[in-house]
Amino acid sequence: MKDIAKILNLIKPKRLSMLGEIGSRYNEFQTPVAASLSARTKDTTTLPIVKKLFKSYKKPQDFVKLDIRKIEKLIHPVGFYRTKAKHLKLLAKVLIDDYKGEVPDTLEELTKLPGVGRKTANCVLVYCFKKQVIPVDIHVHRISNRIGLVKTRSPEKTEQELMRVVPVIYWNKINEAFVIHGQTICLPINPKCQICPIKKYCDYGSKLL
Repeated sequence: MKDIAKILNLIKPKRLSMLGEIGSRYNEFQTPVAASLSARTKDTTTLPIVKKLFKSYKKPQDFVKLDIRKIEKLIHPVGFYRTKAKHLKLLAKVLIDDYKGEVPDTLEELTKLPGVGRKTANCVLVYCFKKQVIPVDIHVHRISNRIGLVKTRSPEKTEQELMRVVPVIYWNKINEAFVIHGQTICLPINPKCQICPIKKYCDYGSKLL
């Protein structure tokens, strides 16, 4: 069994991830907005856009007033910006109509919201509400398999297996740590194993020792 406590301590991020920064600086509506916009888009692209967006538009009420083309222009270079603009406007409306403008704090309710899938919902639960869940994105999926924590083929299976093998107290720390590690060291192609602080704990990296 891998020592997840040591692994997380060794790769403890020296900076916040995009969602870590959004969750610490902005309100509970802005986190699901940022998480949704970041899907299939690099954080380095998404973060400047959402920071600029949130200077003027902070609440669901601000977005329902916007024309869809205005939203498209505001979020343009994120991937699938037209679809995301529609979801964003509808998300604001649903929150106002069904939730009194408040963001729900359960997976069941969050995944009912427009444009909010399981990963985004789990990100909201971790970064907004500090709940013990494991958002699994491409970084968490890749690193969990490289290390040998799990042997899975999909993010959904990775989430299930991580919840089985990782103690609950560490669940909400995994995404933040693995996202930064995946962006800086454990890259999809040509990972920097030679400088990786957890190489000796990693099935992939230990082969290079």
